[in-house]
Amino acid sequence: MSRLRNPLSWRQFLLVACLLGGTSVSVLAETATVQVAAAADLVYCLDELTTTFHQQQPSIDLKLTTGSSGNFFTQIEQGAPFDVFLSADVGYPKKLVAEGLAEADSLFVYANGKIVLWTTKPDTVLVAQGLNVLTDSQRVQKIAIANPDHAPYGRAAKAALEKAGLWPAVESRLVLGENIAQTAQFVQTGNADCGIVALSLLLGPKLKGVGTYQIIDPNLYPPLEQAAVLTQNGKANAAARTYFEFLRSPAARQIFDRYGFTIPTSGS
Repeated sequence: MSRLRNPLSWRQFLLVACLLGGTSVSVLAETATVQVAAAADLVYCLDELTTTFHQQQPSIDLKLTTGSSGNFFTQIEQGAPFDVFLSADVGYPKKLVAEGLAEADSLFVYANGKIVLWTTKPDTVLVAQGLNVLTDSQRVQKIAIANPDHAPYGRAAKAALEKAGLWPAVESRLVLGENIAQTAQFVQTGNADCGIVALSLLLGPKLKGVGTYQIIDPNLYPPLEQAAVLTQNGKANAAARTYFEFLRSPAARQIFDRYGFTIPTSGS
């Protein structure tokens, strides 16, 4: 039996079959893509958000990058092609809007974050004592926080330590993470005796139940208002707008709640 040397692909076969049958066909659209830059405290929350979003919009492909909000801000200023920016600090999206690099009407505060004192060495680091445990330099030799120069959770940690009057006593023992996820990694691996990290990370599947933590008094640091915005690049991307609408939906709100994010008290 002879074989066709160049058999039709399934797409070609479908097109020919429809044409022969007198049926009009429309070319299937390519999968839409949305480039998302997100604060590192969202790394586990994003997984759940993405799963839920894909159940609703299977044809939209999300390209997620997590890291320091300050670094993303600089990258977007320099032309990085992100469509959506989820920042751990409302200040960065506001600056992008002021610079004409993001859509003003899109900006909204999606969550208020919380910081906690966390250790994987509960027998020696008694975090139930709160920040005062950090004064014991024999048991607490290394303390991890995110870099306050560009990481909002690092700035919150520094503010809390300063307000508690502990900054001079701990500054020389600090280990700085590039972002809050790396900071948590320092504690998880034991390279730091404890750290000030995002509550949302400890409620994720990989770190839930690992070690012990104590929520830090929110009166010790400015509110961690986390905001999202459509960038100039994303304004013309219909898929980015669809994802943005999802982030403001009740389904997304329920997921944010599960990761310890409180309902915003300000923002659009």
